[in-house]
Amino acid sequence: MNKKWADKCATSMFTAIAAIIIAVLAGLIGYIFVRGLAQIDWAFLTNPPSSYRAGGGIGPQLFNSFYILFLTMLFTVPLGLGGGIYMAEYAKPGRVTDFIRTCIEVLASLPSIVVGLFGLLVFVQLTGWSYSILGGALALTVFNLPVMVRVVEDAITSVPREQKEASLALGITQWDTIRTVILPAAFPGILTGVILSAGRVFGEAAALLFTSGVTTPRLDWMNLNPFSETSPLNVFRPAETLAVHIWKINTQGLIPDAREVADGAALVLIFAVLLFNLLARLLGRYVHRKLTASK
Repeated sequence: MNKKWADKCATSMFTAIAAIIIAVLAGLIGYIFVRGLAQIDWAFLTNPPSSYRAGGGIGPQLFNSFYILFLTMLFTVPLGLGGGIYMAEYAKPGRVTDFIRTCIEVLASLPSIVVGLFGLLVFVQLTGWSYSILGGALALTVFNLPVMVRVVEDAITSVPREQKEASLALGITQWDTIRTVILPAAFPGILTGVILSAGRVFGEAAALLFTSGVTTPRLDWMNLNPFSETSPLNVFRPAETLAVHIWKINTQGLIPDAREVADGAALVLIFAVLLFNLLARLLGRYVHRKLTASK
């Protein structure tokens, strides 16, 4: 009787905790949705921000967020994938491997402001790039790389070893086994790491304050020359992202509708993260079916 009562109490407690978490999340999203929905229209999503007048938009900031996300993942995914494969399949157990894992854990726990100061020293001052999209993307790569390596390593080690042993028994090389057997089976876990890293890029502000800057120059959207100062594709120009823009107008904004712009930008940021997660999941399922021939 006591065991049944304890089981009911535990079930009720965990159900209550889950309900509280869902309620807090729903309340937060609902609050942002109600406050920001009235501000969103096509002009708000495409127009540049205003410095002192009401009615500015977030067009350049929205583009900068996706552009920095693309460059960051372009650096993070190959490096994280390679590091995770090495730690899971090639690194021999010992003090050196344990030391590398300790370093990865330390890097993963660094505050973003520390990564931003590191990026300011290395990618802004030492390189002479000043504030730039490339510097911000590299700083976020340093920020996300430890998480990506650990997720890839855990995803690979979670694959049943029988699959690897069966492949090796057929005479297939270790690299071909990793490429054709282990990675397809570990793909859902690797995709989770990519999504987590991308979500951190969307919401990051502290590291970008010191690397990509808090301003965006006047852009010519028809200028596709990546070496031009007015081109949106120029990786050496400063770029204010959406998260940085929200921080800026809440702390330094002089426009009369700063609160409304911040609410609308926050809602767009949440929608962007949700949309990216949804599209990544759908694409990941499609790729996983192609790699594993599963339905």
